[in-house]
Amino acid sequence: MCGITGIYSFRSKNSIDGNLLSKMNDSLHHRGPDEGGIHIESGVGLGHRRLSIIDLASGHQPLFNEDETIAVVFNGEIYNFKELTQELKQSGHQFHTHCDTEVIVHAWEEWGEACIDRFRGMFAFALWDRNRQTLFLARDRFGIKPLYYAELPNNELIFASELKALLVHPGLQLDIDHCALEEYFALGYVPDPRTIFSHVKKLSPGHSLTCKFGNKIPDERQYWDINFQPLSITDENTIQSELIERLSEAVDIRMVSEVPLGAFLSGGVDSGAIVALMANATTGDPINTCSIGFNTPEYNETEFAEMVADRYNTTHHVEKVEADDFELLDTLADLYDEPFADSSAIPTYRVCELAKRRVTVALSGDGGDEIFAGYRRYQRHMNGEKTRSLIPEFMRSSIFGPLGKHYPKLYSAPRIFRAKSTFQSLARNSMQAYMHLISSVHSDLRNDLYSTGFKSTLQGYTANEVIHKYVKQAPTDHPLSIIQYIDMKTYLPGDILTKVDRASMAHSLEVRVPLLDHKFVEWASGISPDLMLRGKEGKYVLKKSLEKYLPRDVLYRSKMGFAVPLESWFRGPLKKRVRESILGERLSDTGIFDTKHLGNLVDEHQSGKRDHSGAIWSLLMFDAFHRKVLS
Repeated sequence: MCGITGIYSFRSKNSIDGNLLSKMNDSLHHRGPDEGGIHIESGVGLGHRRLSIIDLASGHQPLFNEDETIAVVFNGEIYNFKELTQELKQSGHQFHTHCDTEVIVHAWEEWGEACIDRFRGMFAFALWDRNRQTLFLARDRFGIKPLYYAELPNNELIFASELKALLVHPGLQLDIDHCALEEYFALGYVPDPRTIFSHVKKLSPGHSLTCKFGNKIPDERQYWDINFQPLSITDENTIQSELIERLSEAVDIRMVSEVPLGAFLSGGVDSGAIVALMANATTGDPINTCSIGFNTPEYNETEFAEMVADRYNTTHHVEKVEADDFELLDTLADLYDEPFADSSAIPTYRVCELAKRRVTVALSGDGGDEIFAGYRRYQRHMNGEKTRSLIPEFMRSSIFGPLGKHYPKLYSAPRIFRAKSTFQSLARNSMQAYMHLISSVHSDLRNDLYSTGFKSTLQGYTANEVIHKYVKQAPTDHPLSIIQYIDMKTYLPGDILTKVDRASMAHSLEVRVPLLDHKFVEWASGISPDLMLRGKEGKYVLKKSLEKYLPRDVLYRSKMGFAVPLESWFRGPLKKRVRESILGERLSDTGIFDTKHLGNLVDEHQSGKRDHSGAIWSLLMFDAFHRKVLS
């Protein structure tokens, strides 16, 4: 995998500061330790760091077309590059390498901006066309690869694979985006296209950005979306067979590599499916698989991973992580450059660290929960939908709304008397209810934690707007498909894929994601929702399809997740750090928080009265970001 960066001048062909571009590029060394490259001409500069995977000898970047009027820097993989190469050669294009990067420049010559419709893979790239005086940026359909950009007061646009490269630029204004902060505390991450900084954006998945000399505003457009077009076939057995056939093909094309290749194996359905299909496609040496285990049984899945490893005779590597593996807290702040509160980033970092010792490329099972409705919250939401449908909306808002607002919390009372949350749930509409399910810090608690001044700054804005945006544009009206769509637009790129990208790139490891092959997802999104979630069984059709490939104990056990014991950490080994960070001057001086309620939050958790581990982790990671990035 690689890192890219660049500087572009909008209104004049200014000279580009080569030393500055080199520093920006060097900040991404971890993404591409094998070599670096810079190209500068009037009005534009491109930088690249390379992790060599395909065509090790001649895939240097920036890479040019025949007459060097088009240059590209590229992060990712184009899996259908061989087919595209043949097609482009037949049209008269001459190739000088055997790498997928060169396909981009010739595809641009042949098809212009429509070239991205032809690419099958994960990518973020920047292409400069001197003749057209055009800079073209694009990001893959699901946001597997990141791309940040900012417009500066001096009429320059800067871009990079990670925020840290933009932070090198002295002209970047580091004003906190207060709406992004509300979204962070609600969701645990800042969803696209925002970043924590007002003047920096993420290019959204499935979008491109075109900058032309003389234009004041870059042109952003969406080139792809999930379609949820119902399949023409309805026979369940036929769907199961086609699912395996299509997923096998998506796995096969991701096994092309000139460096050692393996897979993550968590013990769950998705990673097990990928390993099974990789093993079926392998005729040589056994594949390498890597698992992280915990010395705390309720967080440990290694026995299930070993079932799959034994069945397919993989070369399996397991490493146990201590339950108090919290030393990475500061490291995570350095990795993500903005607040990021998914605590599973810790074991993800460790499994990438383990994998890199054996391989340079690893396949993962990310995306399966979103595509096939595997999260437990999907079942809870659909059950709530049934209940809400039985009570007229005016009754839910006029009766249960006031009850939820005024009924006492009664945390220490017997459960039968703790009806406040039930009343609140019944008063919510569908999307308010789903937002409550996915929030890492619920709206009532956020309202308590925010200072009066910060709430005034928000002017009524809430993170619910993120959900409403995608409800409006969802290409489906089925309640299950809608929340899958929401997660594929928010949680998947903002949390899951960001977490894996940063953790893997910290170790110069490339991770490929077969379940997020866009052709596979286009097909799978058309499967009837009743085959996705059947009763209490999420991923129903995926599991049925895999019964020949995986043990039943792997397929049908309760979902565990990649969790860490935050609740006990904050009452034990991290107790002092929690108090110092959350009750210290740094958070108080931001003016964002009500210090009295911060104290109540910590006291309630550490006394055992309530579990505020999600909110505390979010605050700790914000404090670490503030100390590492802003101080």
